[in-house]
Amino acid sequence: MPIASKPLLPLADLSKNVAEWVHSIRELTDSDQIHWCDGSDAEYRGLMTQLQTEGELQALNPEHFPNCFLARSHPSDVARVEHLTFVCTTEREDAGPNNHWMAPAEAHAKMRELFKGCMKGRTLYVVPYCMGPIDSPYSRCGIEITDSAYVVINMALMTRMGRRALERIAREGSFVKGLHSTGELDPNRRFIMHFPEELAIESFGSGYGGNALLGKKCHALRIASFQARNEGWLAEHMLIVGLQNPQGETHYIAAAFPSACGKTNLAMLIPPSSMPGWKIFTVGDDIAWLHPGPDGRLYAINPEAGYFGVVPGTNAKTNRNAYEMIQRDTLFTNVALTADHQPWWEGLERGTPTIDWQGRPYDAANGPAAHPNSRFTVSAKQNPNYSPAADIPLGVPISAIVFGGRRRNVAPLVYEARNWNHGVLVGASVASETTAAAIGEAGVLRRDPMAMKPFCGYNFADYWSHWLSIGQKLTQPPRVYHVNWFRRDAEGAFLWPGFGDNLRVLAWMLERCTGHGEAQDTPIGYLPRAKDLNVEGLSIAPTAVDELLSVDLGQWRAEAKDMSNYFDEFGARIPTALRSEVQALQKRLS
Repeated sequence: MPIASKPLLPLADLSKNVAEWVHSIRELTDSDQIHWCDGSDAEYRGLMTQLQTEGELQALNPEHFPNCFLARSHPSDVARVEHLTFVCTTEREDAGPNNHWMAPAEAHAKMRELFKGCMKGRTLYVVPYCMGPIDSPYSRCGIEITDSAYVVINMALMTRMGRRALERIAREGSFVKGLHSTGELDPNRRFIMHFPEELAIESFGSGYGGNALLGKKCHALRIASFQARNEGWLAEHMLIVGLQNPQGETHYIAAAFPSACGKTNLAMLIPPSSMPGWKIFTVGDDIAWLHPGPDGRLYAINPEAGYFGVVPGTNAKTNRNAYEMIQRDTLFTNVALTADHQPWWEGLERGTPTIDWQGRPYDAANGPAAHPNSRFTVSAKQNPNYSPAADIPLGVPISAIVFGGRRRNVAPLVYEARNWNHGVLVGASVASETTAAAIGEAGVLRRDPMAMKPFCGYNFADYWSHWLSIGQKLTQPPRVYHVNWFRRDAEGAFLWPGFGDNLRVLAWMLERCTGHGEAQDTPIGYLPRAKDLNVEGLSIAPTAVDELLSVDLGQWRAEAKDMSNYFDEFGARIPTALRSEVQALQKRLS
């Protein structure tokens, strides 16, 4: 495709730091040419054609999956690399024990050597983007420089990318600087560096989404969380969903879950047939930026414009909305193929894989046909439940914040925090079994506070202090809840059906938020009684409901002790109010 050698705006209209930065990166990387991305449909189509010609994309069956394509990443480049992801602050303690740290000067020197000459023979793409509605005062902008056209088309789907973003950057003069190169895809030359004090990101050696789409986790969480602390808001790993009850009242909730704990399913929930009159609206499925509003409530925007979702397990039964929206205009990564070039993944419930995610003839001896972390990238507006509220510049008011994890026992189906400070403890002590979204052993229980362990751009102790301070700014704070859809019985079977029936739990929360729902006071918080949950039309034994809502004091004493030991890792920076909440919990349990 033709390469635009001139910026989208006249140099006189570009802020000086944009022009000088792009020029300096071209000199460092020795790229052959520059393409300033304008975000147009013509540009997108041209890049898709280019990638097909170069063999990086493969068109899928146009009859069943029109305008859908398959990309394959290197077998060593299929997930986030947390052990190679660094937060580079002047003082090591500011990054905290929750992050890998490297001194900024050392990190810059290391990355400069990697980037030197790395784009020779390649095109340097300048990708201006806006995280959030283009006219929202809560949105923030960035520019990613990359040598990957695959990254560009993903950024086009995931962000408000192009001319309008660059115009906003030119007006404001402030933006996050992101530099990325796939390099040689050598795992030994792969690093993702974050410089929160400089609002900068440098990523080398990976083409995988979370490592290469710098607007996503790198900017929208690690850098934005640092910005948010300085500016008085929260950048969180949360979905945003609107729930309208049969009376026509709509409430919005924000919910944080570690990867593969049902976050996308909850964001696109479909009410069960036994709950007529309920409607669900998806504002966002992964990230929320939350701001104290002028009325004392907490408001949220979704900084993203698309979905980068895990596809295995997605079918018409588990998540019909997600299943329907990826039938067209979707980019798949690392899925398998059927004989007639339809995408295939475990849990699809139809079709037979013939080619695996690495492009080899499928052989079960080689492992799953689709990679467990295979992905789809698609515009959010294709979701049948897409909410126009996602484009409201001031965001939506949040009635409830929900935390959750994948726990076999200990945590009941749902409980409500006693107040905001207790809610911070509930979020800070989230624990879940690890998944395939990050390199490492799956099934290991780890603390994942607010589902932000891989994504918080500074010391967790300071982050919890910031959460506590946000509560002081709110006269009408959201209620805080914890859910566990994954509790099992003695035989290992799930006690709760999940999926659409999770609305039954959310309905109880909203009753509580409006002052109508009943609950019992327990040492860990407020729990519904069996009669407080709507289980009409649900095939579940009363004994199962009782077990789901049970609190084992012995297990919880051990849990509270483990929370306290975990907080000890953060030393004197732990806020006193959080310590007090642990001690109050232990006293109630005794």
